[in-house]
Amino acid sequence: MSASIHPAPLMLGPYELIQRIATGGMAEVYLSRRGGPHGFQKVVAVKRILPQLAQDADFVAMFIDEARVCARLAHPNIVQVFDFGEHDGELYMAMEYVDGTTAARLVRAAAARGEDVPLEAALYIALSVLRGLDYAHNARDDDGKSLDLVHRDVSPGNVLIDRSGAVKLTDFGIARAAEIERRTDAGQLKGKLGYMSPEQVVGKELDARSDLFTAAIVLAELVMLRPLFSGPSEIDVLMRIRDADLQVIDRAGSRVPDDVKTILIRAMARDRGLRYPNAAAFAEALEEVLRRRRLQVGPGKLASWIERLGLAPSSRGEAGDPRGETGTRQTANLAAPPAEASRPTTPPAMSSTAPPRQSALPPSGGEARDVAPAIYRAKMPGGPTLGPLSYPRLVELYVTGGIDHRALVSRETSPFRDAASYAELSRFVNSPALRWDDGVFTPQNDVALIDRVLLPTRLFQIALRRETGALYFRDGARKKKIYLVEGVPEFVVSTEKRELFGEHLVARGQVLRMEVEMALAMLPRWSGRLGDALCGLGVLRPIELFRAIQQQMRDRYLEVFHWRKGEIAFVRGARSHEETFPLGFDPFELVLRGVRDAYSAEELEAILSPLEEDSIEPIVPLPVRIEAFRFADAEEHVIKSIKARTSIADVVKASRRFATREETHRALFCALSCDLVRSTRWTAFTSVPPLGS
Repeated sequence: MSASIHPAPLMLGPYELIQRIATGGMAEVYLSRRGGPHGFQKVVAVKRILPQLAQDADFVAMFIDEARVCARLAHPNIVQVFDFGEHDGELYMAMEYVDGTTAARLVRAAAARGEDVPLEAALYIALSVLRGLDYAHNARDDDGKSLDLVHRDVSPGNVLIDRSGAVKLTDFGIARAAEIERRTDAGQLKGKLGYMSPEQVVGKELDARSDLFTAAIVLAELVMLRPLFSGPSEIDVLMRIRDADLQVIDRAGSRVPDDVKTILIRAMARDRGLRYPNAAAFAEALEEVLRRRRLQVGPGKLASWIERLGLAPSSRGEAGDPRGETGTRQTANLAAPPAEASRPTTPPAMSSTAPPRQSALPPSGGEARDVAPAIYRAKMPGGPTLGPLSYPRLVELYVTGGIDHRALVSRETSPFRDAASYAELSRFVNSPALRWDDGVFTPQNDVALIDRVLLPTRLFQIALRRETGALYFRDGARKKKIYLVEGVPEFVVSTEKRELFGEHLVARGQVLRMEVEMALAMLPRWSGRLGDALCGLGVLRPIELFRAIQQQMRDRYLEVFHWRKGEIAFVRGARSHEETFPLGFDPFELVLRGVRDAYSAEELEAILSPLEEDSIEPIVPLPVRIEAFRFADAEEHVIKSIKARTSIADVVKASRRFATREETHRALFCALSCDLVRSTRWTAFTSVPPLGS
């Protein structure tokens, strides 16, 4: 009888991998143990990069960054990293094994049983998370320099709860520290869909207050037992987060006590300047609720409650939420199916100016195999016949004004007919935003020549009067339209090919040329919407598409500040009739940004030099808060230093202590253009009726 043979244990360095307990998009985690002399054993969780990503330099860099960051963090409310090593070229990280559950599972279990999470339990969990964040936000390196650490992924799945009731924050895999630069661009997607701050959605630089917003989401969901930000599509979720739409809390009624609601509303203010200044202040507000209500909290009570819910595992195989431990970027909301389960839908405006390329690749791959590229011809009114044209090329011509919307179109061998009769062309033919006729440059509308000195004033006045309409720009064949609603840019279209969406994405390095061309080959399946095609192919996620559209529209608007000649017209009340979504622009900030981008130091000097001896004085009250423009500190200081009548020359001289000559001239030019200071000669110099007046 032969002896039984036991396979050798799977080892990774000194760790025996007992059981895989989680797999995510980037890494997998094993329940492991490390042996030692005299029967010593230590149970840990070992995390390693997925084999298929082990050769990806970016993923390896992220993994190393996570280890470097976590190695500096030692706090009871943060999962500890014990070891980092390499075995046969494979990197791994050994970390504290949390034998218990997560806040995400807790919410789901309580909701399934129809039970509320006790208020003291919810507050205790939130307090534990905030204490861990407060420690991380204030962490310093060996030289005492602040790490400026931001977690960026505080979510219920990353809040681990031990059987003993200890609460620990995990997954610093996408944390941002000042010393870590790779893969942490301000506009790059990081975090789970339902658990982002408004500034995270729009791609702004993050600070610790972003984590306070997402920690408040966790607390709100513990109390309400439902997602705080949800919607029929990912774009809807993003819009609600961007606008800090807290209607769900209001509708929750008594489920969210008034004192807790007050704290949540402050912690989730859209303007981060209105939130708690730090995690300690947020925690202190929650502790005050506990004191006032005389609630007793602690790990023991929480442990008893999760055990009663059946969430304390009876075996180690139940540990930790796989999403939290592995750094998976899932976008599912609590108690809701993942948004990826269905094709992401995006408003037509997100790709209405989708930039088809003339040389699209032939359809290939599983998605595109059933797409048969059609050939089109277009007969211009009283002009030539264009073609043969691919569908992407035809759409490009419509978008950039290369084809009159009245042109007749033939597909394959069919006779020429109205282009609107083709389903795949109807939106381009019928959209007022994509018609480039010049009928607006008539005496019936407000028309003027483009003047570099007057342009910022014209745009400021339209924003100040909260005008709704369309600004038309024309310089020969180059044309642009800016649609505004109550003074805020809503939609911008251009005949410039370099400003088309695909070109914009490629120029910014967000997609490859090959990926754009593959999406272009599939445009008929997506009604000509390049954004939808890129999402359908998995090239872009909806949040990335949203940010790209927002940046494209911003760039298109700011580009007009570079125009040096041509005509400008304003048509009051004109609408694009595109299904746009709010871009969240501040029109006053855009005016300053346009001047900063397009007006050189030499040009500003030339504009202001003739007025140096002119007297200027502050305007009281200001038509717009100076903070709305987001001046640089030195520029704002220049304007605020003008407290009484003085001269431009004296302001320039006095500002040398804290501003460069260019900063001073820029501040003065914008202040004069936007009615922040008054000058008699400037008023006379610019005394023309504003557009839309």
